[in-house]
Amino acid sequence: MNQNLKLIVFVVLLGLITSGLLLGADALTKDRIELNREAKLKSAVLDGFDVEYTFANIHDIYADEVNIIVIDGYTFYVDEVSNKVSYQFEGSGLWGPIIGIITLEPDFETIARITILQQEETPGLGGIVAERPFLETFVGKKMTPSLDITKEGATQDYEVDAITGATGTSNAFEIILNTNYETYSALWQARNE
Repeated sequence: MNQNLKLIVFVVLLGLITSGLLLGADALTKDRIELNREAKLKSAVLDGFDVEYTFANIHDIYADEVNIIVIDGYTFYVDEVSNKVSYQFEGSGLWGPIIGIITLEPDFETIARITILQQEETPGLGGIVAERPFLETFVGKKMTPSLDITKEGATQDYEVDAITGATGTSNAFEIILNTNYETYSALWQARNE
């Protein structure tokens, strides 16, 4: 019995020590993690505006180049030079949330760039949703009447080819982009009325 008690005490102590180390590491890196998350968002916006930066000067360039407009709690990022507009979209993918930044041309319907900030889709299948070659197929496409991610082959200026073998992710991504666009477009159009 004494041997079992020593083993239990050892396991509990080891658990407490490792938990303490993990909590300490989390506390020490929390600010850095938030700065990295912020830098990722800023880089997606600046990339959409074709603004050059380095990670050493990203915060200064972002502050100088990006005008932030908040309408009813929704944030728009505007490039005063090109008049491109970006906003963050979010929704449920097949396996988890898909969060990204979409940049639109001044007409607020032509896609200039899409960047995925977070996704949990299957690597090699639905995970392709975050890869640059797939996202480049959206450039120049129209969000109106509504973006269509199709398996039949994109022929219209509002159609994009779906991800082969990832119909669920493709459908979810289409819904995310269109649903967010409806909300942001209505707010953007109403801002001057």
